[in-house]
Amino acid sequence: MDKNETLVQRQLDAYNNKDIDGWLNTYATDAQQFNLHGECTASGHDEMRQRIAVRFEEPDLYAKLLSRIVMDTIVVDHEVITRNFAEGKGEIEMLCIYENTE
Repeated sequence: MDKNETLVQRQLDAYNNKDIDGWLNTYATDAQQFNLHGECTASGHDEMRQRIAVRFEEPDLYAKLLSRIVMDTIVVDHEVITRNFAEGKGEIEMLCIYENTE
């Protein structure tokens, strides 16, 4: 496993353990998160912490990795996320793209 894949795996493990500090430590302090169409949903650790803290309160939160592609500094994960929505427990599919610029 190369360093970029290892970093993303640490991020996934921290997510599934609801470890906010461990999760944030896999990101640069000035990291940004974007949705599919380019809207920035969080910028920097403070905003990322606020967004993920709400998510980590969900009792059934879990990300199951279906596949992973690693190409140089880019890691792409295909995941099924179990969540607790207002209408109840459900699953969503996600394609997560990570770029390590270090």
